[in-house]
Amino acid sequence: MRELRDLDLNLLKLLQAVIETRNTHLAADKLGISQTSVSRGMAKLRETFGDQLFIRKAHGVEPSELATRLAIAADEMFIPVVKVMESYQNFEPENFRGNVNISMNIFILDLFGEGIFTALRDVLPNANFKMTYWQDQSVGDMLNGQIDYMLHFAAFPLPQEIYQHKLKQVKLCLIAKKNHPVLKKSSDWQAIHELPITRILIDGINAKRSPMEELYIAKGYQANLVLETHSVTVLLNKLKNSNAISYGSSFMTQNDPALSCYPLPDMPKDARQIQLNGGYLQSKRGFPLNQLLHQIIQQYFDGLGQPEPKINQ
Repeated sequence: MRELRDLDLNLLKLLQAVIETRNTHLAADKLGISQTSVSRGMAKLRETFGDQLFIRKAHGVEPSELATRLAIAADEMFIPVVKVMESYQNFEPENFRGNVNISMNIFILDLFGEGIFTALRDVLPNANFKMTYWQDQSVGDMLNGQIDYMLHFAAFPLPQEIYQHKLKQVKLCLIAKKNHPVLKKSSDWQAIHELPITRILIDGINAKRSPMEELYIAKGYQANLVLETHSVTVLLNKLKNSNAISYGSSFMTQNDPALSCYPLPDMPKDARQIQLNGGYLQSKRGFPLNQLLHQIIQQYFDGLGQPEPKINQ
């Protein structure tokens, strides 16, 4: 037998047509091809599978057991291909009952996870969701197809196999307790440089010294870093119960009346904002589920209005 990997799949359709009609002329009519094409196809089938496929009769042909079993196997082979095409053409979000795995930086999960989940659940009401924070092994999980969609900061390095797009440009400000004794008067460097600082750890981005610490040094000051944590809850609790400050997003203060956002001191433009990215595998860019996830999450962030910092709070 010839190498089956080289087999023209059209020959299997021809095999099925001949079995169904028991006649090569009728098979040609059924497939809309010439009798010559049928004859050539039959010759290739015999060359691949042997001469025992069909038995010639007075008014047609009779399929052998091998031919019949090959036709059944061909049907089974085309089923997964058809299912893939149907998943692209007939994707119905409200009827989707599969699993959706979303992974994101823990800071993004803490701040936006509930809103993202609500937006996804509204469009995919029957899906099973898994929402996790991004860990060291998450890149490998994503490349293996175990993560459907990721959210992270643009500065986080990712391989080219992951397609990324901007979700939100988040403005930064100073976060501190309401009526902070210093910030309610001024937030310039001279006023704030001695205040204790808290910061969120962002794995994969923060070096030994954070960009903010480097900025303090460039201004001639020493940053008084009193808390580093992965937990937004821990950080905010520290801010509410001390005069510590944090360089973060005003989103962090939205649901806590004990906190306020204040203007940043003078600093470079690129230090005044941070970009959130979403992404999924390049190989899934045409897949309906991934496109839908991108659309839902993008719409969620497009609808978020960011509170502006106020002076003299």
